[in-house]
Amino acid sequence: MNQNSKEGQIRSDIKIGMDVGIVMKEDQKSGLLTDGIVSRILTNSKTHPHGIKVKLQTGEVGRIKEFN
Repeated sequence: MNQNSKEGQIRSDIKIGMDVGIVMKEDQKSGLLTDGIVSRILTNSKTHPHGIKVKLQTGEVGRIKEFN
């Protein structure tokens, strides 16, 4: 996956069905990434400094840190 400090912060960059790496709430301290496919975009604002919040097809919720 591509790594860029701005990745995942702009809502218009995120599409349903994208392959992403998210950090779930319980993994924020460790920074552990969970990979998956976006099923829903939960953030309503155009940008978010900590990453756009999404729900994966597996049901996991977190903020995007990287995507393809």
